[in-house]
Amino acid sequence: MGYEWLALAAAFLWAISSLISVTPARHLGPFSYSRWRMGCTAVMLTIMALIVGGWGSVSTAHVMPMVLSGLIGIFIGDTALFACMNRMGPRQAGLLFSCHAVFSAILGYWLFNETWHLAEIIGATLVFSGVVTAIFFGRKGSDNNDWEALHGKLAIGVALGLLAALCQALGGIIAKPVMQTDINPIAASAIRMITAFAAHSLFWASGAKLAKSKNPINRKIFSITALNGFLAMAVGMTLILYALQDGNVGMVALLSSTTPIMVLPLLWFITKQRPNHYAWFGAILAVIGTGLIVS
Repeated sequence: MGYEWLALAAAFLWAISSLISVTPARHLGPFSYSRWRMGCTAVMLTIMALIVGGWGSVSTAHVMPMVLSGLIGIFIGDTALFACMNRMGPRQAGLLFSCHAVFSAILGYWLFNETWHLAEIIGATLVFSGVVTAIFFGRKGSDNNDWEALHGKLAIGVALGLLAALCQALGGIIAKPVMQTDINPIAASAIRMITAFAAHSLFWASGAKLAKSKNPINRKIFSITALNGFLAMAVGMTLILYALQDGNVGMVALLSSTTPIMVLPLLWFITKQRPNHYAWFGAILAVIGTGLIVS
């Protein structure tokens, strides 16, 4: 399977996980939810790496870059994303988070001299235009939907979404040189996740009010959180690391930013509110652009 399909598969898993994150993230709060999710995922990835023998591929030189990638991309980035989602809902948060493709493309060109062919540039333009159209204009007519309602100040929500996008881009950039070695992507993902969980645990141990749960965790919330961690992080993020082995950072980020497009039919199914014609027009643009890229 080419890196394009790996990135698209990750985007689909992130679309599913973003919707099932809404209830536990609002129940626990962004910091507490991220801590529980990362703890579950760290255990899963550690066991998976043991099973496939991935830890033997890790050298001392790999550890610090992946630790830094985990701190920036997961500890800061993921927590900021869920804080944004709690304020703006999964679709509007998705618009802001999709900007990580732009950040990644710029950083990839600047740091790694990555270049794109004409068809890829046209496809990339269509994908990003489609994402923006589907999410920004696609929210019209959905004001009565609690998942689209704004909670708190808009400026703070936008800042959190852009911070999450920037951290996601930086996390990928930092991981890219390591992923071009012979390191096992599952073990690399485990290092990132263990680091993020350790950082969350230290923050919680400090007694900070932000780190405390809004409500006590229960069996249902824990089950949803563990499932989300498996889909989005144990599988989805590992697929991204596999994709980074062969694909350039900007292209992988662009294809994985199609998550908001994939959210549309899922939101329609859950909320029973059909996305408007702007949303579907954006989706069509993104599909055509993706076709140009993967062909």
